[in-house]
Amino acid sequence: MSRHAPSPRSTNESTGDHDTRIVLDAQEIGRAMTRMAHQILEHNRGADNLVLLGIPTRGVPLAHQLAAVISTVEGRDVAVGELDITMYRDDLRRHPTRPVGRTRLPVPIDDTVVVLVDDVLHSGRTIRAALDALGDLGRPRAVRLAVLVDRGQRQLPIRADHVGKNLPTSAGERVRVHLAEVDGTTNVSITRPVVANTGLAKENN
Repeated sequence: MSRHAPSPRSTNESTGDHDTRIVLDAQEIGRAMTRMAHQILEHNRGADNLVLLGIPTRGVPLAHQLAAVISTVEGRDVAVGELDITMYRDDLRRHPTRPVGRTRLPVPIDDTVVVLVDDVLHSGRTIRAALDALGDLGRPRAVRLAVLVDRGQRQLPIRADHVGKNLPTSAGERVRVHLAEVDGTTNVSITRPVVANTGLAKENN
């Protein structure tokens, strides 16, 4: 796994109506990825028939990070690729001009154990789309899910098998994953709306 420089932001940032704080820095993300890689190996009893598929955009570099750790532990390469879900999204009719990405399967997925990798698990709709896309490509023996952050707020009965960090959130909060391969820096931040303090107090009667 490549080593990333620590995030330049380590304290809260306020923009007047929003407050942003870092909840995972680069080193903490690295430890979470290492832990998940070991969990995947333990659950699969090794790397046999294992295929990691990242969901663009940030799921792809995360899948490669997991593959690097697994390869180091096992002393062998593990199949890693990417799965585009654009045409399977349930909001495609509302956003018909989404650019279509690419799907790259490193090996045929029939009778393999596929681990889908994404950055944030939220409503579950992205993962449902990924399962639909995967079903058109083959018939894996099993499909599992690894995510860096599970923020809750599920709308579908989907859960992750391997989670880097559980981060319960409200609907008004935003969780953002930044990765050096995509964003030039590595961290996870949460942005919360700032509730204005009117200074008014209720009088006791």
